[in-house]
Amino acid sequence: MLKPEIDSLVPHVPFNRRTFIKAALGSGFAAAVLPVSAQTIHTDSEGLEAGEIAVHSGDTLVPAYRAQPQGKTQLPVIIVIHEAFGVHEHIADVCRRFAKLGYLAIAPDLFVRQGDPMSLPTVQQISQQILSKVKDEEALADLDATVAWAGEHGGDLNRLGVNGFCWGGRIAWLYAEHNPQLKTAVAWYGHLVGEHTAAAPANPIDRVGDLHAPVLGLYGLQDKSIPQASIERMKQAIAHGPQVARGSQFVVYGDAGHAFFADYRPSYKRADAEDGWRRALVWFKQHGVA
Repeated sequence: MLKPEIDSLVPHVPFNRRTFIKAALGSGFAAAVLPVSAQTIHTDSEGLEAGEIAVHSGDTLVPAYRAQPQGKTQLPVIIVIHEAFGVHEHIADVCRRFAKLGYLAIAPDLFVRQGDPMSLPTVQQISQQILSKVKDEEALADLDATVAWAGEHGGDLNRLGVNGFCWGGRIAWLYAEHNPQLKTAVAWYGHLVGEHTAAAPANPIDRVGDLHAPVLGLYGLQDKSIPQASIERMKQAIAHGPQVARGSQFVVYGDAGHAFFADYRPSYKRADAEDGWRRALVWFKQHGVA
């Protein structure tokens, strides 16, 4: 049985701009977030199969970081959906954290068509050059392909969940509205409302009627980018949505802002991050993803 714990996590050596070199997927950090905090967590890969793999999504070869217990099959599956900085070291580490608890965890690079955010020096440039161009339909198709890959490589798709951060938190909501096979999702500070564009024609609040699984939303009260009013609107929409959707829950941390789980950034709130992590693990277990 999976036990919600993070005892295996140890501090990671901080990175800085001078030592930054783009390496394999899941290595290093984006230039926009350097220097990395000394409290950054590192989880080793002992006992795991971990590293980069490739997923065929239509005509596109999507790189992904995968971690799973060595030599084991029929594993519960967690799709980890990255934030604005792509599949960098933090996202790979989250995959290893899940794998240490018995999951097959895999994080596909959903920016593969738009470019590499790792080398861009500011979040604004990442937003303009990468995020604004990612098509929701392609991201969801890539997730479908990733799920299929997991099912062919040791995963039990009857125990399927997604876990997304920031940009990926929004996509986690959308995926729960897209894939009826999904058991549940955890969305960390993912936007619920927003502008409608050609690339993003609908937001999570627009498709609540399509929710196939309950979602745990983890948010910060001090997050200026996600007003509490938008969370309240989402709660109301869910209350009038499908029965399965009504099992969704929100946790709002009073002292936390955006990216409070991101241990490599100044926004990190350790107590809230650890509480959210434990809640996420319990949530997955309660909904059959364990």
